[in-house]
Amino acid sequence: MIDQRFIRNFAIIAHVDHGKSTLSDRFLEITHTIEKDKLGEQFLDMNVISKKRGITIKLAPVRMKYHTEIPNSNFQTLNKSQLQNSNNQNGLEIRNSDLGFTDAEYVLNLIDTPGHVDFSYEVSRTLAACEGAVLLVDATQGIQAQTVAHFHEARKQNLVMIPVINKIDLPNAQTAAVVKELISVFGFTEEEIIFISAKTGENVPLLLEKIVTTLPSPRGDSEKPLRALIFDAVYDEYRGVIAYIKVIDGLLKKDDQIQMFQNNAKTTVTEVGFFNPFLQASDTLGAGEIGYVITGIKDIRQCRVGDTIISEKFKVKSEKFAEDDKGVIVEALTGYTIPKPMIFFGMFPKEASDFAKLRESLGKLTLNDTALTYTEDYSAYLGSGFRVGFLGLLHAEIVKERLQQEFNLDLLLTMPQVLYEKEPDGQMREPYMLLTIYVPVAYVGNVMTVCQKRKGNMIDLAYHDTYATLTYELPYTMFIRGLSAELKSVTSGYASIDYEVADYRVADLVSVDVKINDNVIDVLSELIYREDAIALGREKAAKLKDSLDRQQFRQIIQAVVNGTIIAREEIPPYRKDVLAKMSGGDRTRKDKLLEAQKKGKKRMISTGKVNLPQEALFNLIENN
Repeated sequence: MIDQRFIRNFAIIAHVDHGKSTLSDRFLEITHTIEKDKLGEQFLDMNVISKKRGITIKLAPVRMKYHTEIPNSNFQTLNKSQLQNSNNQNGLEIRNSDLGFTDAEYVLNLIDTPGHVDFSYEVSRTLAACEGAVLLVDATQGIQAQTVAHFHEARKQNLVMIPVINKIDLPNAQTAAVVKELISVFGFTEEEIIFISAKTGENVPLLLEKIVTTLPSPRGDSEKPLRALIFDAVYDEYRGVIAYIKVIDGLLKKDDQIQMFQNNAKTTVTEVGFFNPFLQASDTLGAGEIGYVITGIKDIRQCRVGDTIISEKFKVKSEKFAEDDKGVIVEALTGYTIPKPMIFFGMFPKEASDFAKLRESLGKLTLNDTALTYTEDYSAYLGSGFRVGFLGLLHAEIVKERLQQEFNLDLLLTMPQVLYEKEPDGQMREPYMLLTIYVPVAYVGNVMTVCQKRKGNMIDLAYHDTYATLTYELPYTMFIRGLSAELKSVTSGYASIDYEVADYRVADLVSVDVKINDNVIDVLSELIYREDAIALGREKAAKLKDSLDRQQFRQIIQAVVNGTIIAREEIPPYRKDVLAKMSGGDRTRKDKLLEAQKKGKKRMISTGKVNLPQEALFNLIENN
C-alpha cells in the first residue's frame, strides 16, 4: 500500500488540439513508464477513432513513478530513525539522509481528457477523481472556449491548477499575449505560469517538479470502511465489467466481497490493479489510489459510472448511507449528474438481422458513456431500430464509428432532431442555448452577422487584447443546422465555441411530411420553423425526385404541412407503346387502346407499390 503523501492525482485540461496528448507522451517518456522506442505519438489515445481524427475522445488513466529529492523537514512526522528504517512499501527510499534530503518515489496518476465540447462530461468525471489539474494553453492560439469551460469545472470542484503555456518553440508563438490573457481572464500571476514545449520536452521536467510540490495529496483513510468511486468502466467479454475506480477510504484486494451502492449488486473481486497504461495487477488498492477492479459482473446495468463500491457486509438503508451489524455507517459518494442528451437520431441497421446485435452493442457503450440514451423505434421503410440521444453532432459521429468498427455494424442515422417539449395547449417549446464564442477581434463583425441571421440575441461582448468573447442566446436547432461550420468559415477557422442549454421557449414549429403517391415517408418527416417550411419542403421534394427511379406509373412527390401541399414534384412513368402491334385500323381503335392504357396507369397510382430503393433513401438522409 502506498503512503498517500506520495500520491498525486491530476488531469490535463485544455481546448481541443492544444497538446494534451503530446504532453502525456513526454510524461510517460521522462518517468520511463514507456520506453522511448515503444512510445508512439499520442500513446494514450489507443482508440482507432482517436488516432484517425487526431483528437481525444475517451479519458485515459496511467500511473507513473517519479523520483525526486525532498528535505526531511517536509515530513516532520518521520524522524531520522524512522526514515532510515523505512522501505519502498511506503514509497520512500533513503539515499543520503545525512545531508538532510530524502529520495522520494512519487506515484503520479494522470488522467488524459478530451478537449471537445461534446465530451465535457468525460472531463467532469475525470476531475472528480483528481486533486489537481494542469491547465494547458496553446501559445499560438491562446485561451479558447473549452479552456474557460474546463477551468470553471475545475474551480467548481476545488482543484488546484497549474497554468502552463505550450508550444513555445513555434515561430508564431505569442507567449507574452497569452500570459496577459491568463492573468486577465483567470487571475493567475506571471510567477505561477510555466512555459513548455510538449513536443521537444523543454521544461517538462520542471512541470513534473511543480506537480509534486504544488498539487495536494489525496485525502482519505485506509483504516475506514471501503468506499471507492467508479469514474469509468469498460466491458470485457470474458471477465465482465472492469470498473475504473478511485479508492476514497479503506482497502480493496482480490477476493474481497463487495457491492454496488445504487442497486445492491454483490460480487467477489477477481482482480485489482492499476494502469501502466495497460492493466497491471497488484495486491491491493489503498486510499487515494486510482486503479481498476474486475468485478466478474456480466450484466452491465449492475455497474454504473458514478456508483460507490462498498463492502458486502453493509446493508444499504437509503440512497445516502449503509450500515453494518455493529452500527458503523458508510455514506455514498457524490456521483455525477447525468447529462441530458439534446440531439436525437433514428439509428437503424442496414441489415434487419443486426437489430439484436445493435441493441446489445448500445448497451455496452452506455456502460462508460452514460450520456448516451436509446429507446426502440420503428420505421415503415427502414424497419426496427432505435431513437438514440447524443450530446452533440461529434458525439453522434463517434458513437456511429465505434459501433461500426468495434461491433462490425453497418448503420444509418436519420436526420437529427432536438428535444422539444409540448405544452398542454399544443404549443411547442424548443431548447435555447447560451453560446460563448472566442474569436480574433478582426472577425467580430462576421460572427455577429451569422448569429443575428440565425435568430441570435447578444448577451455580452468583451475584448481581451487580440481576442474577443461574444455571448449569445440562440435556438439549439441552429447548432445542428451547421452553425459551427459557418462560424469556422467566416472566421478562417479561428472561432471556438462552448455552449450549455439555457431554457425552453415557445416556437412556431410545423411538421413537414414527405409523401409519394399519398404514402408518408416517415423517416423524412421533420419539425421546422413555419417560415422555413416551404423552402425545406421544396428542397426535400427535389432531392427525392433525383433519387427515385422511374416506374410504370406516375410518382407524385409532395411536401405537406397540416394537410396543405407546400411543394410538389412529379416523376413521369415509362410509357409502353400499345400501338406497336397494330398494323392498321381506324382512329377509334387506336383511341380505345390508349384510353385503356390511361385507365390502367390511373389504377396503378393508387394500387402500385412505390419502389423506394434503400440506397436512395440512405443518400437522401445522409446528405441532409
